[in-house]
Amino acid sequence: MTDYSGIVSYEPTELVMTARAGTPLSAIKDTLRESGQMLPFEPPAFGLGATLGGTIACGFSGPARPYRGAARDLVLGISCVSGRGEILNFGGQVMKNVAGYDVSRLLVGSLGTLGIITQVSLKVLPIPQISVTQCFELSATAALERMTGLLTRPLPVTASAWHDGLLRVRFSGVEASVAAAIEAVEGESDPAGDAFWDDLREHRLSFFDGPAPLWRLSVKPQIQVLNVPGDFLIDWGGGVYWVKSDCLLEDLGKCAKTAGGHATRFRGGDRTMGCSALDGVSIRLNERLKNAFDPHHVLNPGRLLI
Repeated sequence: MTDYSGIVSYEPTELVMTARAGTPLSAIKDTLRESGQMLPFEPPAFGLGATLGGTIACGFSGPARPYRGAARDLVLGISCVSGRGEILNFGGQVMKNVAGYDVSRLLVGSLGTLGIITQVSLKVLPIPQISVTQCFELSATAALERMTGLLTRPLPVTASAWHDGLLRVRFSGVEASVAAAIEAVEGESDPAGDAFWDDLREHRLSFFDGPAPLWRLSVKPQIQVLNVPGDFLIDWGGGVYWVKSDCLLEDLGKCAKTAGGHATRFRGGDRTMGCSALDGVSIRLNERLKNAFDPHHVLNPGRLLI
């Protein structure tokens, strides 16, 4: 889809952008930055070839996801081509446009198995006036307690992550509110905070190096640390565990299930066994959706459940 690119419309005053699927993610970010705006869900690029369509199809979101919303929360409308060869349009190009089923959000993270995304409309937001990162030397248990506690407080938190005894929390917004938040939580200021969040988003931290498979455990935030094998980094305020391990998918899947979540092989290892098992109802719903959008299973066959 890289040849099908270009920004179709952008209204900074309306906080809405529409672009074709092949538009480079870097071009989207640069255009928004010129107007002092950004993609709120901070999608990673993982290189120079990232496109808007690929980002939405993968459902990628960065460290701000628990606080500003996931990719699917910011999608207003999507156009796609189904497995039947039909051109489908869902949602629209304004904030309040959904009537009936919000199918555009269904396509986010579907990895191209339901339709080939051709165009996306997104909500955007102004770049914060200031961002400050505070550090706290804490155990994983204490860090989880702090992160889950921050989720319930009216503070301008936009990211929080823990690894190897250090919790980092980012505060963003107007200068006065950020200063008040820092006074309330204390901690040590990290002058390299912005670089850390960029490196975490793009998986450039040393944690992500090495040949061991990288797993993502998406769970409900809780104060009890999961008993995961291998080295792990906690992101999204306790909602995601990044795990470097050669262990079996079955073991990690059971671990994630204890916290109401699931495990996904994100990178490395055997891709044919990439996601922990869903329950029977979820499997049936996925099968019915696949058969409705792509009855002949020609779109990315075998990528998810079918």
